[in-house]
Amino acid sequence: MPAAAPVRPTLLFVHGWTFDAAFWGPLAAALADWPQAMADAGYFGPAHTPAPAGPVLAIGHSLGALRLLGEPPPGCLGLVAINGFARFGAAADFPEGVPARMLDRMLNRLAAQPETVLRDFRQRCGDTSAIGVPQVEPLARDLRFLRDADQRAALAALPVPLLALAGAADPIATAPLTTAGFGAAIEIHWREHGGHLLPLTDTDWCARRIRAFLARVAPAA
Repeated sequence: MPAAAPVRPTLLFVHGWTFDAAFWGPLAAALADWPQAMADAGYFGPAHTPAPAGPVLAIGHSLGALRLLGEPPPGCLGLVAINGFARFGAAADFPEGVPARMLDRMLNRLAAQPETVLRDFRQRCGDTSAIGVPQVEPLARDLRFLRDADQRAALAALPVPLLALAGAADPIATAPLTTAGFGAAIEIHWREHGGHLLPLTDTDWCARRIRAFLARVAPAA
């Protein structure tokens, strides 16, 4: 009886703050020959947390990568962090981070002017597309998570390989913040002149590196 074909891992996409699952459209299309699932944090509509059966390659952007470092999904073969980081908020031992007072100011404004806060942040990211009606509660929850979360210990104990893709000109996850958080043990693939939206602006570059990573973590698939 012939051996069963290896199960191809599902690509689980987890977006960042102020975005939704639609953010992944171009990169998902570039990797359309792989099974896929999309998480949605519920910033503009219902939240969705898929639980794919079998092996998973988890792909997170920005906040999504921070979340995945602390909570890799069941069956995870590897993590891809795009414009990601192990810590975002500044701390005594992490001066490269964003000062808490700046994030607190955003939190205070978010309650009264959510559309303005989201539009300003997305413009800083390089995105000027229209946004939906913001759901303040999940946005505030995850902005607090960005401010407070520290996944450096989780990164050090990560039981699966990590692929880090970063933009050398990222205005949000700056090069010093990215490098300091990941540490010397993680090889970071830098996109020269790349910003904070690599899955949108440098889709093919990301897809090629993800395919090479898949060949390493799931060679039989």
